[in-house]
Amino acid sequence: MLYLLENNESATADIEAAEKALHKDIRLLGQMLGDTIRDLEGQQTYDLIEKLRRLSVRFHRDMDHAAQAEMEDILGKLSDDDMNKITAAAGYFSTLANIAEDHHHISRWRARQVAGSAACEGTLEADIARAKAHGFDGARLKEFFHTAYIAPVLTAHPTEVQRRSILDILNAIAALLNRRDRLAETKEEYEEIETELRTQILTLWQTRVLRSSKLSVLDEVKNVLTFFDSTFFTAVPKLYAAVERAIGDETDVLPPFLQVASWIGGDRDGNPFVDAAVLNGALARHAECALNFYIKETWRLRHELSLTGMPAEMSPELQKMIEESPDRNAHRADEPYRLALAGVQARLVATYEALLEDKPSVAIESYVREAAAAPYAAPEDFVADLAVIERSLLRNGSKLLAQGRLGDLLRAVRAFGWTLAPLDLRQNSDVHERVVAELLEFTDPGTNYLEQNEAKRVEILLKELASSRLLASRHAKYSADTAKELAFFDAARDAHLRYGTGCIRTSIISKTDGLSDILELAVLLKEAGILRLSEDMLDVNIVPLFETIKDLRASSGIMDSLLSLPFYRKLLASRGNVQEVMVGYSDSNKDGGYLTSRCELYRAEVGLVELFAKHGVKMMLFHGRGGSVGRGGGPSYQAILAQPKGAVQGQIRLTEQGEVIAAKYGNAEVGRRNLEVIVAATLAATLQPAQAEQPDERFLKALGELSDSAFAAYRGLVYETEGFEDYFWQTTVISEIASLNIGSRPASRTKGRDIENLRAIPWVFSWSQCRVMLPGWYGFGSAVDELLAKHGRDQGVALLQSMFQNWSVFSTLLSNMEMVLAKADMNIAARYAALVEDKELRDSIFPRIVAEYERARKHLLAITGQEALLDRNPTLRRVIASRVPYLDPLNHVQVEMLRRYRDRARDGGSDKANERIRKAVHISINGIAAVLRNSG
Repeated sequence: MLYLLENNESATADIEAAEKALHKDIRLLGQMLGDTIRDLEGQQTYDLIEKLRRLSVRFHRDMDHAAQAEMEDILGKLSDDDMNKITAAAGYFSTLANIAEDHHHISRWRARQVAGSAACEGTLEADIARAKAHGFDGARLKEFFHTAYIAPVLTAHPTEVQRRSILDILNAIAALLNRRDRLAETKEEYEEIETELRTQILTLWQTRVLRSSKLSVLDEVKNVLTFFDSTFFTAVPKLYAAVERAIGDETDVLPPFLQVASWIGGDRDGNPFVDAAVLNGALARHAECALNFYIKETWRLRHELSLTGMPAEMSPELQKMIEESPDRNAHRADEPYRLALAGVQARLVATYEALLEDKPSVAIESYVREAAAAPYAAPEDFVADLAVIERSLLRNGSKLLAQGRLGDLLRAVRAFGWTLAPLDLRQNSDVHERVVAELLEFTDPGTNYLEQNEAKRVEILLKELASSRLLASRHAKYSADTAKELAFFDAARDAHLRYGTGCIRTSIISKTDGLSDILELAVLLKEAGILRLSEDMLDVNIVPLFETIKDLRASSGIMDSLLSLPFYRKLLASRGNVQEVMVGYSDSNKDGGYLTSRCELYRAEVGLVELFAKHGVKMMLFHGRGGSVGRGGGPSYQAILAQPKGAVQGQIRLTEQGEVIAAKYGNAEVGRRNLEVIVAATLAATLQPAQAEQPDERFLKALGELSDSAFAAYRGLVYETEGFEDYFWQTTVISEIASLNIGSRPASRTKGRDIENLRAIPWVFSWSQCRVMLPGWYGFGSAVDELLAKHGRDQGVALLQSMFQNWSVFSTLLSNMEMVLAKADMNIAARYAALVEDKELRDSIFPRIVAEYERARKHLLAITGQEALLDRNPTLRRVIASRVPYLDPLNHVQVEMLRRYRDRARDGGSDKANERIRKAVHISINGIAAVLRNSG
């Protein structure tokens, strides 16, 4: 999936020329990789890779079974080491093509900006113009940005494949392509860059693909913080500046309407490695990253602002900063801004030491490091000092200097503060339930909380929340889980006192299925002092997460009960009368299939919008989306605009997961564009209540009918077919994923093999590896069959076509499904199905999957009026087609390696041989995920 440009591009002559340039670069990078393979591995290895590629193309294009047989014969005779080389080569060829594509998309976007034609859908310029056309004057636009809250939330997950070292090399290659096209002018400069490209590719080929050990949570924190250095510190301030220009008031100080948040280090749901120490470590690393950036930027400002002579109009504040400067060098005695900024830098160093009890790792002059400066009490004090310098520059005719690095630093501090990114807390409701039960039983023996029904639990919890007593006792010896949770919330409270309440804004309850789940968290927050009833104060958002189909259907009733509680409404007032609700795309999909998941998410959001309006409370929806369509992925702009009327009120949060983070934010320009897409879509969606019409009742009814039928078909296969669990574990790489060092969190919530407890992420990941993509489409074909049988074929097709043409919810659903169907390949899937040892089981399930795929494909083409998949999106079709020569060989190699690995494990092969082939399997998993550009 390409993330930079999320809209179809017209087939103009300019684009055809651009595509020729793109293919030229793909060939160049491919040739460089081929040369590297020949030099290091020999001509024979290169020829083997090329032969397998050609055979794979023949098999895919012509269904040439002779090509398949020859390929299988070759693969069966290869050594494990040769398998590794083929896998790495195919994966890297496609990864380099991805880099070239992103580079050319950036170039085209930049060219449109230069030409003044960037005001297309998904840009701030276009959506602010649209807002003004609908009566949003400058004042209303300011109000929107002053009250909006938009947050992409970065998460790690158990199928994140890329090593940081590999990503660094890929980013270096992208930077070289950019430098070549923007700066190289002479033959010598071009040759120098091509040499550097060859050097990077040489390094890439010889860098270990797999992690040698499993990531810790703090490793994941460290990895995600690199995106702040590479992208967010640059992209976020520039986006704020673009908004200021677009609304026509560059003097207006915008609040942090856009913040990048994170789960990593606060998400305990199913991750036993997240505890109080990890939470403290994550927050410390956040602060370290932010403060080091501010110290370095202040140093750069000192070197830039070399203005000589005292300003004609000097404020008392600036005078005081100069007088207190630790810089006593006579050569700078008449350089006021350098003197003032030396004091600012000294205070930042003191702040670092006070917050982190350590010395900054960045280089600092000794007189700054040793100055007896007072630490800043809050980021606002740092902003105030920078604003003194900004006002002085403006008063003295240096507007450009005030708006340059200094302006960007001011925007960065307002957006990131000391703690960089708010850290969300998350835990499963079952854990909260057990902890509260243990606390109650110790204080009031015989409560038997776990044995009570929902109504009685709510009664007990409300009584506890009305009381001033605390349940936890320092003298009690609690179970390890309870002690761990209590320590975790205490650490969160301590973090609020140290860094400010902005460091942790949210506490999420996974698997919310009743009011008691929400009240249990309230009790635990009360124990830690994060909820203080005597002050009607709540320091975090209490956020229920509705994940399963059943929970989504119950969400409005649960929230109605919560918002009807007077004590809770008082607490909510301390949070700006905004209630956050999270909806889960992943688990609802695993529970009921793609179509039913989207239908129930839509219904739940419609119900919540109506309910919140009734209570007079503002709603902020938090969308738990993954990278793949089966987990809610797809173009962000269309997804946000497809939300129900009133669901986006300038408030939205959405998860950015795993490899999607690298794809969207690994490059500063791509990252800026993707952030702009989210902000523009939020603005556009917020306009909708004034202009959008309710969908046709016939559409809603038809979607409900489709959902019910799809649910039955999906559940019938996944949960009600005898032997399906065995089929799944044998036809996919799920068991191999579980042992791959690609994340700190286990792939399953329990040690069993049941699908119910398997995480949604590896569930989707596994089906994508074997090219079935089942979570993204299964059930749709059967559902349409039933609707056509009920309404009549002609009338049914006409209804569905009208839904597609006139309702963005349905058109977005089908567009995402179409992309998944295009990536699926039942011929490749058949090779994985052959791994299932029980022929009777295999023959009872795989033909059902193929038949459902054909039904889904046939009906989608009829509804969208196309001859072939992606006719409406030729750019994406060409991208997918260009991957086939490298993706298909990876699949064929993976099947052979799985067969070897499982045969040896069953026959008790040597540990060394098993480890070698296990490594080969893992490299293939990594390669396929990289080619598909989503893993889960």
